[in-house]
Amino acid sequence: MSTTEPAPSQQATDDDTIAIARKRFVRRQWARRWLAWRRIGLVVLLPLLVCVSVWLVFFSDTLAVSGVEVEGTQVLTPAEVRSAANVKTGEPLAQVDLGAIERRVEGMAAVRSADVSRSWPDKVLIRVEERQAVAVVEMAGRFRGLDEDGVVFRDFAKAPKTLPLIKSDSDTRREALSEAAHVVGALPPEIARKVDFVEVRTVDQITLSMQGGDEVQWGSADDSAQKADVLAVLLKEPASVYDVRVPSRPTTRD
Repeated sequence: MSTTEPAPSQQATDDDTIAIARKRFVRRQWARRWLAWRRIGLVVLLPLLVCVSVWLVFFSDTLAVSGVEVEGTQVLTPAEVRSAANVKTGEPLAQVDLGAIERRVEGMAAVRSADVSRSWPDKVLIRVEERQAVAVVEMAGRFRGLDEDGVVFRDFAKAPKTLPLIKSDSDTRREALSEAAHVVGALPPEIARKVDFVEVRTVDQITLSMQGGDEVQWGSADDSAQKADVLAVLLKEPASVYDVRVPSRPTTRD
Protein backbone atom coordinates (compact mmCIF):
# COMPACT_ATOMS: atom_id res chain seq x y z
CA MET A 1 0.00 0.00 0.00
CA SER A 2 1.51 3.29 -0.96
CA THR A 3 1.40 6.58 1.04
CA THR A 4 0.72 9.77 -0.80
CA GLU A 5 3.11 12.55 0.16
CA PRO A 6 1.73 16.11 0.21
CA ALA A 7 2.76 18.25 -2.65
CA PRO A 8 5.64 20.64 -1.95
CA SER A 9 3.43 23.67 -2.49
CA GLN A 10 0.84 22.36 -0.01
CA GLN A 11 3.57 21.69 2.58
CA ALA A 12 4.88 25.26 2.26
CA THR A 13 1.39 26.68 2.70
CA ASP A 14 0.85 24.68 5.90
CA ASP A 15 4.21 25.84 7.30
CA ASP A 16 3.37 29.47 6.57
CA THR A 17 0.00 29.13 8.30
CA ILE A 18 1.64 27.64 11.39
CA ALA A 19 4.25 30.40 11.47
CA ILE A 20 1.63 33.11 11.19
CA ALA A 21 -0.42 31.51 13.96
CA ARG A 22 2.67 31.34 16.20
CA LYS A 23 3.44 35.04 15.59
CA ARG A 24 -0.13 35.99 16.39
CA PHE A 25 0.02 33.94 19.58
CA VAL A 26 3.30 35.58 20.59
CA ARG A 27 1.87 39.04 19.91
CA ARG A 28 -1.21 38.27 21.98
CA GLN A 29 0.97 37.02 24.80
CA TRP A 30 3.08 40.21 24.73
CA ALA A 31 -0.05 42.33 24.56
CA ARG A 32 -1.45 40.59 27.65
CA ARG A 33 1.85 41.01 29.50
CA TRP A 34 2.12 44.71 28.48
CA LEU A 35 -1.44 45.36 29.63
CA ALA A 36 -0.68 43.68 32.95
CA TRP A 37 2.54 45.69 33.40
CA ARG A 38 0.77 48.88 32.45
CA ARG A 39 -1.87 48.29 35.09
CA ILE A 40 0.83 47.61 37.65
CA GLY A 41 2.64 50.75 36.55
CA LEU A 42 -0.49 52.86 36.92
CA VAL A 43 -1.13 51.46 40.38
CA VAL A 44 2.43 52.37 41.39
CA LEU A 45 2.84 55.67 39.53
CA LEU A 46 -0.55 57.25 40.23
CA PRO A 47 -0.06 57.55 44.00
CA LEU A 48 3.49 58.71 43.35
CA LEU A 49 2.25 61.44 41.00
CA VAL A 50 -0.37 62.50 43.55
CA CYS A 51 2.27 62.72 46.27
CA VAL A 52 4.59 64.73 44.05
CA SER A 53 1.76 67.08 43.06
CA VAL A 54 0.73 67.61 46.68
CA TRP A 55 4.33 68.33 47.62
CA LEU A 56 4.77 70.79 44.75
CA VAL A 57 1.54 72.66 45.52
CA PHE A 58 1.51 72.69 49.31
CA PHE A 59 5.09 72.38 50.51
CA SER A 60 7.67 73.32 47.88
CA ASP A 61 8.92 76.76 46.84
CA THR A 62 7.96 76.09 43.23
CA LEU A 63 4.47 77.62 43.64
CA ALA A 64 5.28 80.01 46.49
CA VAL A 65 3.88 83.53 46.70
CA SER A 66 6.13 86.04 44.95
CA GLY A 67 3.86 89.10 44.95
CA VAL A 68 0.41 90.67 45.31
CA GLU A 69 -1.65 92.19 42.50
CA VAL A 70 -4.21 94.90 43.39
CA GLU A 71 -7.13 96.03 41.24
CA GLY A 72 -9.87 98.64 41.68
CA THR A 73 -8.10 101.35 43.70
CA GLN A 74 -8.60 105.07 43.17
CA VAL A 75 -8.65 106.64 46.62
CA LEU A 76 -6.14 104.14 47.99
CA THR A 77 -2.83 103.20 46.41
CA PRO A 78 -1.94 99.56 45.65
CA ALA A 79 0.94 99.90 48.13
CA GLU A 80 -1.50 100.82 50.93
CA VAL A 81 -3.64 97.77 50.14
CA ARG A 82 -0.59 95.48 50.07
CA SER A 83 0.53 96.85 53.42
CA ALA A 84 -2.87 96.17 54.99
CA ALA A 85 -3.11 92.73 53.35
CA ASN A 86 0.20 91.68 54.93
CA VAL A 87 0.75 88.74 52.57
CA LYS A 88 3.91 86.77 53.34
CA THR A 89 6.02 86.04 50.27
CA GLY A 90 7.65 82.63 50.06
CA GLU A 91 4.61 80.87 51.53
CA PRO A 92 3.06 78.18 49.30
CA LEU A 93 0.23 79.83 47.40
CA ALA A 94 -2.14 76.96 48.15
CA GLN A 95 -1.74 77.50 51.90
CA VAL A 96 -2.45 81.24 51.90
CA ASP A 97 -5.43 82.15 54.12
CA LEU A 98 -7.50 84.18 51.66
CA GLY A 99 -10.22 84.90 54.20
CA ALA A 100 -7.78 86.47 56.65
CA ILE A 101 -6.34 88.69 53.91
CA GLU A 102 -9.85 89.73 52.88
CA ARG A 103 -10.76 90.68 56.46
CA ARG A 104 -7.60 92.77 56.84
CA VAL A 105 -8.22 94.65 53.60
CA GLU A 106 -11.89 95.24 54.43
CA GLY A 107 -10.75 96.71 57.73
CA MET A 108 -9.49 99.74 55.78
CA ALA A 109 -11.94 102.64 56.08
CA ALA A 110 -11.95 103.34 52.34
CA VAL A 111 -12.74 99.73 51.37
CA ARG A 112 -16.40 98.77 50.98
CA SER A 113 -15.60 95.17 50.04
CA ALA A 114 -12.68 93.05 48.87
CA ASP A 115 -12.33 89.83 46.92
CA VAL A 116 -9.10 87.86 47.36
CA SER A 117 -8.11 84.95 45.12
CA ARG A 118 -5.10 82.94 43.99
CA SER A 119 -3.56 83.95 40.68
CA TRP A 120 -1.50 80.92 39.69
CA PRO A 121 1.30 80.19 39.66
CA ASP A 122 2.64 82.60 42.29
CA LYS A 123 0.44 85.68 42.90
CA VAL A 124 -2.33 86.73 45.26
CA LEU A 125 -4.97 88.88 43.53
CA ILE A 126 -6.92 91.47 45.55
CA ARG A 127 -9.91 93.17 43.89
CA VAL A 128 -11.10 96.17 45.88
CA GLU A 129 -14.42 98.01 45.79
CA GLU A 130 -13.85 101.39 47.38
CA ARG A 131 -16.43 103.51 49.15
CA GLN A 132 -17.89 106.38 47.15
CA ALA A 133 -18.37 109.76 48.83
CA VAL A 134 -21.93 111.09 48.63
CA ALA A 135 -21.20 114.10 50.84
CA VAL A 136 -18.43 115.90 52.70
CA VAL A 137 -18.53 116.14 56.49
CA GLU A 138 -16.91 119.12 58.18
CA MET A 139 -15.59 117.89 61.52
CA ALA A 140 -13.18 119.86 63.71
CA GLY A 141 -11.97 121.87 60.74
CA ARG A 142 -11.39 118.79 58.55
CA PHE A 143 -13.30 117.83 55.43
CA ARG A 144 -14.04 114.09 55.38
CA GLY A 145 -15.68 111.99 52.70
CA LEU A 146 -18.93 110.29 53.77
CA ASP A 147 -20.42 107.29 51.95
CA GLU A 148 -24.07 106.22 51.79
CA ASP A 149 -23.65 103.97 54.84
CA GLY A 150 -22.51 106.87 56.99
CA VAL A 151 -18.87 105.80 56.99
CA VAL A 152 -16.28 108.59 57.08
CA PHE A 153 -13.38 107.22 55.08
CA ARG A 154 -11.15 109.86 53.49
CA ASP A 155 -9.83 113.43 53.79
CA PHE A 156 -10.21 116.33 51.37
CA ALA A 157 -7.91 119.34 51.34
CA LYS A 158 -11.03 121.45 50.81
CA ALA A 159 -14.70 120.70 50.34
CA PRO A 160 -15.40 119.64 46.73
CA LYS A 161 -18.07 121.79 45.11
CA THR A 162 -19.61 118.70 43.51
CA LEU A 163 -20.56 117.17 46.88
CA PRO A 164 -23.02 118.51 49.46
CA LEU A 165 -21.54 119.66 52.75
CA ILE A 166 -22.62 118.21 56.10
CA LYS A 167 -21.67 119.94 59.33
CA SER A 168 -21.43 117.86 62.46
CA ASP A 169 -19.77 117.66 65.84
CA SER A 170 -16.81 115.33 66.29
CA ASP A 171 -18.84 113.15 68.65
CA THR A 172 -21.77 112.68 66.26
CA ARG A 173 -22.59 108.98 66.02
CA ARG A 174 -22.22 107.03 62.82
CA GLU A 175 -25.97 106.31 62.78
CA ALA A 176 -26.70 110.04 62.61
CA LEU A 177 -24.20 110.52 59.79
CA SER A 178 -25.79 107.63 57.93
CA GLU A 179 -29.20 109.30 58.28
CA ALA A 180 -27.75 112.54 56.89
CA ALA A 181 -26.25 110.64 53.95
CA HIS A 182 -29.68 109.17 53.15
CA VAL A 183 -31.24 112.65 53.29
CA VAL A 184 -28.62 113.98 50.88
CA GLY A 185 -29.24 111.08 48.52
CA ALA A 186 -32.98 111.76 48.51
CA LEU A 187 -32.69 115.42 47.50
CA PRO A 188 -33.60 116.08 43.85
CA PRO A 189 -30.96 118.11 41.95
CA GLU A 190 -33.07 121.27 41.84
CA ILE A 191 -33.25 121.33 45.66
CA ALA A 192 -29.72 120.05 46.27
CA ARG A 193 -28.35 123.03 44.30
CA LYS A 194 -30.04 125.43 46.73
CA VAL A 195 -28.60 123.76 49.87
CA ASP A 196 -25.63 125.48 51.48
CA PHE A 197 -24.98 122.71 53.99
CA VAL A 198 -26.73 119.99 55.99
CA GLU A 199 -26.43 120.12 59.77
CA VAL A 200 -26.82 116.91 61.76
CA ARG A 201 -26.97 116.59 65.54
CA THR A 202 -28.77 113.27 66.09
CA VAL A 203 -30.58 110.74 63.91
CA ASP A 204 -33.79 112.80 64.07
CA GLN A 205 -32.29 116.29 64.17
CA ILE A 206 -31.23 117.03 60.61
CA THR A 207 -31.52 120.53 59.17
CA LEU A 208 -30.90 121.95 55.72
CA SER A 209 -29.39 125.45 55.59
CA MET A 210 -30.30 126.99 52.26
CA GLN A 211 -28.06 129.37 50.32
CA GLY A 212 -30.31 132.35 50.96
CA GLY A 213 -30.19 131.79 54.72
CA ASP A 214 -33.51 129.94 55.02
CA GLU A 215 -33.75 126.79 57.11
CA VAL A 216 -35.46 123.45 56.45
CA GLN A 217 -36.23 121.32 59.50
CA TRP A 218 -36.00 117.82 58.07
CA GLY A 219 -36.01 115.58 61.12
CA SER A 220 -34.89 112.01 60.41
CA ALA A 221 -34.27 110.31 57.07
CA ASP A 222 -37.66 108.58 57.23
CA ASP A 223 -39.97 109.45 54.33
CA SER A 224 -37.21 111.52 52.73
CA ALA A 225 -38.65 111.14 49.22
CA GLN A 226 -42.05 112.42 50.39
CA LYS A 227 -40.40 115.25 52.34
CA ALA A 228 -38.48 116.29 49.22
CA ASP A 229 -41.73 116.44 47.20
CA VAL A 230 -43.43 118.52 49.88
CA LEU A 231 -40.44 120.85 50.19
CA ALA A 232 -40.41 121.50 46.44
CA VAL A 233 -43.94 122.91 46.78
CA LEU A 234 -43.24 124.83 50.01
CA LEU A 235 -40.19 126.60 48.57
CA LYS A 236 -42.52 128.45 46.19
CA GLU A 237 -43.86 130.35 49.19
CA PRO A 238 -41.66 132.96 50.91
CA ALA A 239 -40.61 131.93 54.43
CA SER A 240 -37.53 131.69 56.60
CA VAL A 241 -38.25 128.28 58.15
CA TYR A 242 -39.77 125.28 56.37
CA ASP A 243 -40.75 122.34 58.57
CA VAL A 244 -41.23 118.98 56.80
CA ARG A 245 -40.51 116.74 59.76
CA VAL A 246 -44.09 115.46 59.42
CA PRO A 247 -44.60 115.59 55.64
CA SER A 248 -48.35 115.12 55.91
CA ARG A 249 -48.54 118.32 58.04
CA PRO A 250 -45.79 120.69 56.82
CA THR A 251 -45.53 124.20 58.17
CA THR A 252 -43.70 127.42 57.36
CA ARG A 253 -42.90 130.53 59.37
CA ASP A 254 -41.06 133.78 58.90
